[in-house]
Amino acid sequence: MIPPNPGPGRRFGTRIVGRALTCTVFALAGLLFYISAQTAKGTDLRTDNTLLHLSDVIRQRSAQNQQDQAQLADLQDRADSLAKQQGQSPADTAQLGALQQAAGLQALQGPGLTVTLDDAPTGATARIPGVPEPGVNDLVIHQQDIQAVVNALWRGGAEGIQVMDQRLISTSAVRCVGNTLLLQGRVYSPPYVIKAVGKTVGLRSAVDNDPTIRNYLQYVAAYGLGWKVQESTDLTVPGYSGTTDLHAATGG
Repeated sequence: MIPPNPGPGRRFGTRIVGRALTCTVFALAGLLFYISAQTAKGTDLRTDNTLLHLSDVIRQRSAQNQQDQAQLADLQDRADSLAKQQGQSPADTAQLGALQQAAGLQALQGPGLTVTLDDAPTGATARIPGVPEPGVNDLVIHQQDIQAVVNALWRGGAEGIQVMDQRLISTSAVRCVGNTLLLQGRVYSPPYVIKAVGKTVGLRSAVDNDPTIRNYLQYVAAYGLGWKVQESTDLTVPGYSGTTDLHAATGG
């Protein structure tokens, strides 16, 4: 069985790019240009060991974002505590809890599914007779692979989804640059772990019947890309701890 060839990059998928991430990328690019200008001062940067690569800047910003998210989560907990001290009525407290749960701001526990995707082993070759030897793009996880799993889980009735260590909300964007995942201002490397709380029958059915995932599984068989699906009777996904502010929005 020879896997189909859907075009450059091996597979296709709908790009999901958050406006906040776009602004961050431009900000990082501007920072890089400034650092380069200050570092060069008329010299050849190709031979200057002090050049700060963009990937280093992104990873530094990712670490800072992780610290900021932890501080924000602590402040949110304090705000919730102060709100309770102000004597909210039981009805108001129940309504607030329901809204926070729907928005993904509270932890969620129940049965669910864990899906793990990973790049092929180093030096991987074709495992099936008649299948062409792989190119570089055939051996790594792509953005559309992660998107396909996330979208299938939502269709399968997921009540909440976690990618790596972060809860997804309505404004979350799954974005890959090279072989790294950019999610809500932070950088991750494979293996990529996706957890979903919901009825496992519906989740499993949606994953098994998704055409993009079926295409990916052909590459799993042909070249050894990583794929694991685990069912659980007691799975927990955390509440979202980042900012929920929208700085700009447009309607069509």
